[in-house]
Amino acid sequence: MTSKIVVAGVTSLYVSVGVDGFPLNYAAAHKPSWMRGGVTGSAGHIAQILHTLGDEVRLCTLAGQDPIGQAVRAGLRDVGLGEDGIIDGASSMGVVLVGPDGQRMGFPYLTAVNSVEYPADVFRHHAEGAELAVMTNARFVRPLISHAERLGLPIAVDTHLISNVEDEYNRPWLEVADIVFSSHERLPCAPEQWMGQVFARYPGCEIVGVGAGPEGCSLGLRDGTLIRAAAIAPRGVVSTAGAGDALFASFLHGWLATGNAARALEAAVLHVGWKIGDSFPGASSLTQTELGSLANLYPVRMSVGRWDTGEVMDRPQNQGGPEPHEPQPPVAKQA
Repeated sequence: MTSKIVVAGVTSLYVSVGVDGFPLNYAAAHKPSWMRGGVTGSAGHIAQILHTLGDEVRLCTLAGQDPIGQAVRAGLRDVGLGEDGIIDGASSMGVVLVGPDGQRMGFPYLTAVNSVEYPADVFRHHAEGAELAVMTNARFVRPLISHAERLGLPIAVDTHLISNVEDEYNRPWLEVADIVFSSHERLPCAPEQWMGQVFARYPGCEIVGVGAGPEGCSLGLRDGTLIRAAAIAPRGVVSTAGAGDALFASFLHGWLATGNAARALEAAVLHVGWKIGDSFPGASSLTQTELGSLANLYPVRMSVGRWDTGEVMDRPQNQGGPEPHEPQPPVAKQA
């Protein structure tokens, strides 16, 4: 099933560098174990994944006419994403250092794009008729949130390294989001407690996902259902760069296509596990057919329970476990 999705945020030219480990020891020069480059960035990576999985994606992003911007435009063309939503503004780039165990340390350089205003009329044009707005938490996306809300679009956001449910920077997104994902790395509490805090503070939120790296992912539904997916890495772990974006995007595709949060999470965790087996995960997205074939070979261990009571049912969801109550895929809000 093809879904129409608008994605707003940063697309960057990135260089990934293999290092011996963290912390780094100083040396005037050092030969890296490997180095790769490509086009990614949060919105760019999300859009590529959704497009490869078969969705109709409208990407609203920035790229200048400098060599970096030209490389970004060329990279998006190469994967079949149109340029209509690319505004001729500033360009962004970044570096990510990757250790032997796949641990990553990112250096996104966003100063230039943070000062650019994305035209609201261009965003509204691309958002018209979409089934979902993925509003990444890039600074220039913030003024566009109200336009997505006025169009009545369901909104999804990944807040990444958040640590406070009242986080001032992310609050404009949290106040309107139907789906909220984050990393476990800076949470002040267990994922289940975090879900409860988000649901209590933001009554419009229906789904909260927490990616936890080697611990897999936990997903909470407003009705109290907790779904857990254990991590899996069919090719081993080479680089975890962009894993959070991949989890988020893959889940959104599956949920919009099926309306089943458990199945969507199962496929998303498997997709991430495949992608982190590449030194540049942004180059390893699977089609829906490929992902389905992979699922036949590598089952993901799933369990369901409740985030509000702590009850956990260990029987695997993909081996006859109980089906959680499923919310319907998001529908347009009243404008």
